[in-house]
Amino acid sequence: MGPRRPEDFDLMYEGTPPWEIGRPQPALLALAEAGAIRGRVLDVGCGTGEHVLLAASLGLEATGIDVAEAAIERARQKAVERGLEARLVVGNVLDLADLGEQFDTVLDSGLSTSWRTTTGRRSWRGWERWSGRAGGTSCCASATGSRASSGLGGSARTRSGRPSPTGGRVDSIEPVLIDTAVQRGAVHAWRAAITRN
Repeated sequence: MGPRRPEDFDLMYEGTPPWEIGRPQPALLALAEAGAIRGRVLDVGCGTGEHVLLAASLGLEATGIDVAEAAIERARQKAVERGLEARLVVGNVLDLADLGEQFDTVLDSGLSTSWRTTTGRRSWRGWERWSGRAGGTSCCASATGSRASSGLGGSARTRSGRPSPTGGRVDSIEPVLIDTAVQRGAVHAWRAAITRN
């Protein structure tokens, strides 16, 4: 399935989308606790902001971008309620050049799996560019059954410590479970951290 229209995502937020769990995904929370999220942070497809607000709670300069205006409005409300400062932008992650910025850490919680092959590769390569400084890190929790189709930029042969086919070094790639709105540990996924050379 290709990308949906922005209004389709807004409609999903009239209820509770399956990815809306009201807290950070444990797979990405673990990366934060390990110190993998640092510097200027960009959360792509941030939804209602749990991961961008996690970064903000660590004292980091955090930006979240999502195509759904309804999601960004909820994220802004959460930021106010929690007393956190984060920049929350309505926009398409395929047009990140419009931000005109570079980030030290790019977060993706399942977004790269919402597109098939060509668009997914395009988006992941774009995010690696926006972690544009040498040493910038892309952290992804990708809900899929194979590395090859996950948007992680790796084939099934990708291993920790080896180059990523999209550029950079794969620091870690491992199977994890992702929570959904109705069940903890419901989705098998790959979690990866890729550092830009």
